[in-house]
Amino acid sequence: MTDWLSLSPDEWTAVRLSLIVATTAMLASLPLGLGVGLLLARGRFWGKSLLDAIVHMPLILPPVVTGYLLLVGFGRRGPIGQLLYDWFGIVLSFRWTGAALACAVMGFPLMVRAIRLSIEAVDRKLESAAGTLGASPLWVFLTITLPLCLPGIIAGMILCFAKAMGEFGATITFVSNIPGETQTLPSAIYTFTQVPGGDAGAMRLTLISIVISVAALFLSEVMARIVGRRIAAE
Repeated sequence: MTDWLSLSPDEWTAVRLSLIVATTAMLASLPLGLGVGLLLARGRFWGKSLLDAIVHMPLILPPVVTGYLLLVGFGRRGPIGQLLYDWFGIVLSFRWTGAALACAVMGFPLMVRAIRLSIEAVDRKLESAAGTLGASPLWVFLTITLPLCLPGIIAGMILCFAKAMGEFGATITFVSNIPGETQTLPSAIYTFTQVPGGDAGAMRLTLISIVISVAALFLSEVMARIVGRRIAAE
């Protein structure tokens, strides 16, 4: 029983790599997600519906299509990928950083939607009152809007992290399934299901995935409650 539950070095590598990729995807998406969420919530401009459609496109398209588009654009011979390689020596395709990019793209719509809804729920009268007292728009955003929508931001981050942990189609299309380099938990589980006697390994990693996802959701709930209490107290 102990042997069945113990993870091999390759399995531990897949778990560690998944956590690194998901965390990187979440943190890299946050600044842009906050900006786009604010733009969609408060902006009034031509093409807003088009921007909203583009942001949510990864949720509509098959993940394999998204991965292929990333490969075309960010591969070594792609327009963006070649530019990154020639100028900065950065290679994304078939690297763990490419896996993080794919996961960030897939989780970005969930983050933006949560942030947008939280910003739209902020009472504009509070912001207007601060503005009449002489506060600049940036100061109003930092001291009023941002703290009030913080629970939504946390929820968006956790949703992005959870999506990144479970992402498979776009990742395997863009960066393949290379053990120790791009093989995340979903890819490792898929590999186990394709070999004889791999049921035990697939089950171990499945349980690990469930534990991590539940822990992330629990942490999100706890953090949202703490922030909500602090805002109510103030």
